[in-house]
Amino acid sequence: MRNEPVNRISVKGLKVWRIYGVMHTVIIVLLVIGASLLNWWLEGPMWIYIVSIVIPVVYGYIFIYLFPKLRWLRWRYEVREEEIELQHGLFVVKRTLVPMVRVQHVDTEQGPILRKHDLASITISTAATSHTIPALVTAEADELRSRISTLARVAEDDV
Repeated sequence: MRNEPVNRISVKGLKVWRIYGVMHTVIIVLLVIGASLLNWWLEGPMWIYIVSIVIPVVYGYIFIYLFPKLRWLRWRYEVREEEIELQHGLFVVKRTLVPMVRVQHVDTEQGPILRKHDLASITISTAATSHTIPALVTAEADELRSRISTLARVAEDDV
């Protein structure tokens, strides 16, 4: 089996994924508060309050700390002259090879949180699928988009 791809996504991506985890956890906390208030109003069992504390704490740990760290450690990519190799996954690590001759277009995307942290994502589209490299520094994403576009055109000319 080949060695894993050499390039990692930006460490700022870890921070952004943690921000997303905080946003999701806040939603869970609000839902749990609502359920606790309903339990109090209906004079429900005491164990509901214990669960309402444990759930957000566990959810927060998993989605703010653990999953972003694992996701960042596993995400790798490499752009070669004839192919793009991607590796990602939390529990099941998926490795994908995208031949340059199949690349139809390359997009960069930047939402408000990514923009605040000077990050962007690249989407590589083929006829059948699209693949995303998340959380690259904006300058690196622009350079990579241009490089892939150039290599895809060269690969297409060789066919």
